[in-house]
Amino acid sequence: MSEKRLRGVHGQTVEALAGRILAGEIGEGDTLDLPALREELDVSLTALREALKVLSAKGMIDARQKRGTFVQPRSSWNLLDTDVMRWQTEAGADHGLFDELTEMRVIVEPAAARLAAERASDADIEALGQAVDRMASARDLAATVRADLDFHRLLMTATHNVFLTQVERIIAIGLAERDKLVHGSVEDDPVPSHRAVLDAIAARDPEAAYEAMRALVDKSGADLDRLR
Repeated sequence: MSEKRLRGVHGQTVEALAGRILAGEIGEGDTLDLPALREELDVSLTALREALKVLSAKGMIDARQKRGTFVQPRSSWNLLDTDVMRWQTEAGADHGLFDELTEMRVIVEPAAARLAAERASDADIEALGQAVDRMASARDLAATVRADLDFHRLLMTATHNVFLTQVERIIAIGLAERDKLVHGSVEDDPVPSHRAVLDAIAARDPEAAYEAMRALVDKSGADLDRLR
């Protein structure tokens, strides 16, 4: 599934069920009343079954004989699935989730910056610079968030490692929600910390790139702490 919102009756049914689970209306371990859900959502049995298949594939629900269809514990969910990540962030400002995202970023992004300093092409560096320039010239929150996300995606692209590019797709969803909170609430200029990473990569200095990105992620975590 794409990180974009699911479409059509099928997609709307998936979104509605996921929303109820994330809101706690249907709790972990609860058995789903399928006839009641079909009536409440005003969908066909086929649409409901297809939606349940999607949530089952994401580890959110399961079905057993004599027990029926029930919600799995969060530990069983495919938390790296882009839709599952989006649903969690859309459910509210879960600072525990953001803390875990920061921990993941500390592990991944400084090392990615080091690789980018070693492997980035001139075109990669130019694209990173353009993202920083867009961040500097952004006039509203949406433009700032887009430029910020572009920078982090381009950084992973500059590693020329396909696995890191895939990981960034997951990080980006939580990062977008984090950016909306921080850039919209904290008086802060994100440009210098990103430019420091860019400058180190452009200088082909792997250790400086690592340290600059580590400082950026640490600052990101501190910004979130200020909102608690």
